[in-house]
Amino acid sequence: MKLTRRQVLTAATAMALLPASVRAALPRLEAREAVQQIAPDGYDPTRIWCYDGSAPGPGIRVPQGGRVQRRLVNSLSQPTSVHWHGIRIDNAMDGVPGLTQDAVQPGDGFDYDFSVPDAGTYWYHSHNRSMEQVARGLYGPLIVDEAAPPDVDRDLVLMLDDWRLDPDTVQVTGDFDNGHDLSHAGRLGNVLTVNGRFDPSYEVARHDRLRLRLVNAANARIFDLGLDGVDGWIVALDGMPLPEPMPVAGTFPIAPAQRADLIVDVTAAAGQTASLVSVERDGGYGLVRFEVSGESAGGRRDAAPTPLPPNPVPEIGNLADAPLHRMVLQGGAMRWLESARIGDTELSGRELAELGRFWALNGYAERPEDPFLDARRGSLHRIAFVNETAFPHAMHLHGHHFRLIGADGGLGPWRDTVLVERGETREIALAADNPGDWLLHCHMLGHAASGMMSWFRVT
Repeated sequence: MKLTRRQVLTAATAMALLPASVRAALPRLEAREAVQQIAPDGYDPTRIWCYDGSAPGPGIRVPQGGRVQRRLVNSLSQPTSVHWHGIRIDNAMDGVPGLTQDAVQPGDGFDYDFSVPDAGTYWYHSHNRSMEQVARGLYGPLIVDEAAPPDVDRDLVLMLDDWRLDPDTVQVTGDFDNGHDLSHAGRLGNVLTVNGRFDPSYEVARHDRLRLRLVNAANARIFDLGLDGVDGWIVALDGMPLPEPMPVAGTFPIAPAQRADLIVDVTAAAGQTASLVSVERDGGYGLVRFEVSGESAGGRRDAAPTPLPPNPVPEIGNLADAPLHRMVLQGGAMRWLESARIGDTELSGRELAELGRFWALNGYAERPEDPFLDARRGSLHRIAFVNETAFPHAMHLHGHHFRLIGADGGLGPWRDTVLVERGETREIALAADNPGDWLLHCHMLGHAASGMMSWFRVT
């Protein structure tokens, strides 16, 4: 018997009205407390907040075009939510309290169910009181596999983070309302981890070809990364493949929330150690060790990797007719706000500081009532992020990727988060193709909490 459209819709409505206990249960993703060895061995473990008992949370891996289905269960003492970072998602599933859903109260749950159109490296994290909840460990990787993955010997997800631990107790410090952090570079930690561990190691063979999926889950730290004992190429940024692999020469930055996919060949000899290195002011420090033992059975590959298959992103047409919208980044230490608005009220810089607001976007020190951009679906726009502050900012758009626009007007790579250095203007091209109300904010999470929050609408 062939069902009519009315019968299908009626059945779907009836299913939606069934009690949750009767509907098929989604796999659980529990936000809860746990303990984990964050500090180096020999120190006590640290109490963390996490998904399913560890930080990072469980790796979620689906094929391109597949579905992510999870029921968030909140076993924390605070309301929470999950944002699926970088996915061009249905708006109702984006996980932003006050904009796309209500925060999930302690003891309650929320069903997330959405398709994933783009292959690549993504992640998920709390989006309620993010400055605290992400810093305590509420994040995990989300990997969407290509139909034809690249030829590699090993595929490693490496989530980079820094934790601020009390030196005496090795517990996460609770100074999340620290005015200095909020008004300066943000909350920077004193223990660097990869996949929740200090100085982890992986066993590899000489001439192995590795895919390294790097995710910056830190609150505010911009990692400046280099390679030692491996040579390779950047093949994707923020999940989106580059048209041609870009050789890694020297160091490269990865700002909070950004991702970089590398394909590298192990060049260190057997018995040596290769590393992913964080370059700091006083030198380079290994984040991950690759202990080299033996030789790859296939020997050294001579050719560079072929480009990853492109994702079905919208076309960026003629920018000459695209309207330009300025988003001015204001405030912070050394560029203090003279005034800014919260709602309809204009407040002085002193009044704003007393409220813990040190930053503003286009004169607003919290998410305004009206959208920064009200775009017709399918329209093309240019956004210029004008950084008038003394600090860099990682500006992230929800629900969309965009293309960077170079100084010469040419189109650069697809991103979902752009690093705007102090005093710099970065311009992007946005094809507004995903309907809904979408957040736009700085992913230095303390900056977002203290004023750098806006939104745009696609109708």
